[in-house]
Order: sequence, then C-alpha cells, then structure tokens
Amino acid sequence: MSLAQSPSKMRFLLYIGLIIAGCNAQQKQERRFPDDFIFGTATASYQIEGGWNADGKGENIWDRMTHTQPHVIKDYSNGDIAADSYNNYKRDVEMMRELGLDAYRFSLSWSRILPNGLSYKINEAGVTFYNNYINEMLKYNITPIVTLYHWDLPQKLQDLGGFINPLFPEWFEDYARVAYENFGDRVKHWITFNEPREICYEGYGWTTKAPLLNATGIGTYYCAKYLLLAHASAYKAYVNDFKATQNGECGITISVNWFGPLTDSADDEYAAELKRQAEWGLYANPIFSEDGSFPKELSEVVAKKSLEQGYKKSRMPELSDEEKKYIRGSSDFFGVNHYTGAYVSAEDNKGNYITPSLLADIDVGSYVPPEWLSSASTWLKLSPNSLYNSLTHLHNKYRNVKFYITENGWSTTPDSGLIDDDRVLYYRTALNTLLDAMEAGVDVKGYMAWSLMDNFEWMEGYKERFGLYHVNFEDPARTRTPRKSAFIYKQILKTRVIDPNYEPATLTMWIDEGH
Repeated sequence: MSLAQSPSKMRFLLYIGLIIAGCNAQQKQERRFPDDFIFGTATASYQIEGGWNADGKGENIWDRMTHTQPHVIKDYSNGDIAADSYNNYKRDVEMMRELGLDAYRFSLSWSRILPNGLSYKINEAGVTFYNNYINEMLKYNITPIVTLYHWDLPQKLQDLGGFINPLFPEWFEDYARVAYENFGDRVKHWITFNEPREICYEGYGWTTKAPLLNATGIGTYYCAKYLLLAHASAYKAYVNDFKATQNGECGITISVNWFGPLTDSADDEYAAELKRQAEWGLYANPIFSEDGSFPKELSEVVAKKSLEQGYKKSRMPELSDEEKKYIRGSSDFFGVNHYTGAYVSAEDNKGNYITPSLLADIDVGSYVPPEWLSSASTWLKLSPNSLYNSLTHLHNKYRNVKFYITENGWSTTPDSGLIDDDRVLYYRTALNTLLDAMEAGVDVKGYMAWSLMDNFEWMEGYKERFGLYHVNFEDPARTRTPRKSAFIYKQILKTRVIDPNYEPATLTMWIDEGH
C-alpha cells in the first residue's frame, strides 16, 4: 500500500473503531468489567497542588523554569496556585466520591517532603499534607495509588546534574524510603516514575519539558540508564525492607502510544519497531524482557551512527551484566499511559535533523490520517484500536506481566464548556478496546482516567483542559464543576458496563441523585 492510497484505508479503520460506540452497541453493552477491576482518575502534584513555596516546600525544576523563563509556557502561566489542591484536598476527595471512584492516582512532590531533595531534612508540613490527603481518601474507601516522581525534581538536585549524576539512584532510593516509611502503612500501590520518555527525551534530550537541558544525542540515553537504576533501587528497597509488613506492590508507568507500520513492507515494519523501541522500549526492555538489555535494534543504530559521527564509542551507555541483573524484573506491574497512535514509515514524512538526537538516530517518518478526530492538543488524535494494539503487543512481548492503565484522556479548549461529547466518545471507544484486550488475554487490573480535574498542562499552561471536572482558574476558590464526561464515567463505574445510549438527564444530576 502506498502513502497515496492510505487515506481510504484510514477512513475504514476509523469507521471500524468508532462503530464500537454506535451500530454494535447492543453487543458491547452486554460486556462487563469485573467487579474487582479498579476504576479511578489520575493527577500530578505540580499540575494541581499550588502552594509552590508554602510551609517549607523547596523549589523544583518547574518552579525555576516558569519563574525565570515564563515565555516557554504558551500562556506565560505557572503552577504556583494551579487548582490549589493544597488547600482544596477535601473537595478533591468529594469529587472522587461523586464519581464513585475505587482509586485515585496522584503524585508526591519530592521537594514538598524533602525541600533540598536529600533525606537529611524532612519537611513535616509536607508529610502532614499527604497524610491528610491519604486519610481523607481512606475515610471513603478510595484506594490511594501513589507516584513518587511525576517530573518535578527538586532544583537543588538538578543543580548537581539531576538524572545524569551517577548518585541519582541513591538520592531517589533515599526519597522513596521516606515515602514508604511515612505512608506505606496505608498506601499499597506505588509507582516509581511517571513516563521516563518524557523525563529523559523531552527534559534532557530536548526542550519540551523542564529542565530544558537540550543535551541532544547524549542526555536522553544517560538519563535512561540512571533512571532505570534509580527505579530498581527504589523497587528493591520496598521489596527487601517494606513489603513483608506493608503488603503492597511497586511498579513503573511508561507512556505507550501505538506505532504501526504505514505499509506492509519490511522496511516500514522495521521503522515502526525502531519507533516503539525509542519511545518506550528503551525503558521497558531492561525491566520486563528476559535479557534485561536496552533494545537490540535501537542500540545497534545508535552505536553505528555514533561511530559515523566521530564518537569513539556509542552515545548510548552500556548496561553491565550486573546492572542488567539488578534492573531485570524490578516491577510488580507495568503502568501504561496511553493516549493515541500514528503510522510509521521508513521513507515518508521524515524530519530534517541537524544534530544527533533520539529522533535523528531512528530517522523514521510519522503519518497521522487527517480524518482522525482531533483534540485541543496537536499530538492527540482518536486513533482507532490503538489501546488494544498497544496492550496486546506488550502482552505478547513481555510474558506474565500485569498491567494498569494509569492514564488515558482527551483534551478540550478552555472555552469548550461542560458538554464534552468528544471526550465521551474517546472514553467509550478506549474502554471498549480495553475490554477487547482483556478478552484477548491481557491481564489488566485497573484504569485511571486523566484527569480528575483541569490543571496546569505543562508547556501549554491552561490552554488545554483534560478534566472530568472543569476548574474555574479565574475564581480564587478554584471552583470545580462536573462535565458531561464525569456523569458518563460515573455511570460506567456504577454499572461496570459501557452503555452507548446512556445520556445524563441534566448537568444537575448530582442534586437529583441526592449529592
């Protein structure tokens, strides 16, 4: 199939993907999520908490970047106040109750607990805040799922090199131990890192996330190595010293969007595999594969290009046999953040790369059919069956792995209002394909919708909204109001069934149902 022929095929695939929510409704309505399947929502500390310097909290890399380089954020905003969850955490939990959540995934702010990043100085006010948040959830039987790191590194540690410093695994393990010691009696689900690709490629190998290091060609790979070692250190600390008494589990969350070949050619299939390895295999393979190494084809490509560019050895560091053994198997589950997909080509739609980088190393093209439904985010399209393809691929590649969908969501514009039918369509489509994957044998234990509420959307500021709840950022109280998608999600959680015909009567349903 040529590139010129592809749109017709894409329209057909789109139709097949969306028909799940339409003509085949009765069949889909019969299917049901298990009673023990965990439904929740997800957020991140910097995006919702505010209180950026409250009660002894230290500065993190997003504080430093947004305060000193405000122009890098689309609307010149920051997370100084955000949704002000630091002062509104009880309302957050009330929203969880309104939705009927089984669980809530949130992250700890490292610098709120350890202001300088190092464990010699613990900020008791920060510990108290998270204790209050966790206890408020547990009061209503909502399970806390805690991410240790969601992109907000203490600035003091970044000043020392951050993820590139070989001491980073030690710093992270010390921080993890503080968290386990203070919260592990109640928290039974731990995630070490959220989205290594975004940390290492976007923050260290490029300029689309803090700290904007832009160490192209090198930063991504060294960050990956020390992040993996840090993850393994935190995991082993939990298993060796806490799991026997706390009886929890510890894993990692990796962004896994689907990348399939544009055509059936061997070249495009190889290009798609390179793209998958660069996006998520770089981090998943050492943990979940049998050999525990960086992905083979990606390693070969980087080594070859490094020599051609005059380097004496590969820009990708090696993992020693001891390090491979240390990292391999260091996760009780695979957390999957999934949003979209694209087609990959060996020849077409390639970038024009001047300096060495991860994308220059793989040197493949990407194609997104124009007819795919678009969100407010340029990168986020409704890609038919992408969640199913991602999960079944991972299931076949890494045996006996348990999965959680730790993020999945859709963005709208700030003025899009409360009737978010695109988001409703996205969620219903994704959840139907999740059921398809589970029926195909993939062991998926839970699903976290991104996000509970609107928040500071990183480099986009407040220009994109992912929340089931609308947040009024002009109101000092940061009033939260449910969107239509909140009612739809509530109904799915209540019935364990995706009813394509369900429509909430009004947006005052909460009052009608006695809330």
